[in-house]
Amino acid sequence: MSRNYKFYNRGTGFSGFELACIVIAIASGGSIMSHVNDSGFWMVNQFLGLTEKQTFRSWTVMTTILALTGFGVVSVLYYVF
Repeated sequence: MSRNYKFYNRGTGFSGFELACIVIAIASGGSIMSHVNDSGFWMVNQFLGLTEKQTFRSWTVMTTILALTGFGVVSVLYYVF
């Protein structure tokens, strides 16, 4: 798709797609290393029957992988399209 046909936001100079990529990248960064005040942490703890220490280790690894994957995918999409 040619850049001439994209919708551009007047105030920022970014297209709608570029703005969506920026928002997803920010959200990915915000989800990394969530802590015990996250309700998902306690759901995983209760449903899997883990100790808090085990849950913290697995939760931290999972959210880090999720955040880095999201950031990587959105980076590729941003630069390819």
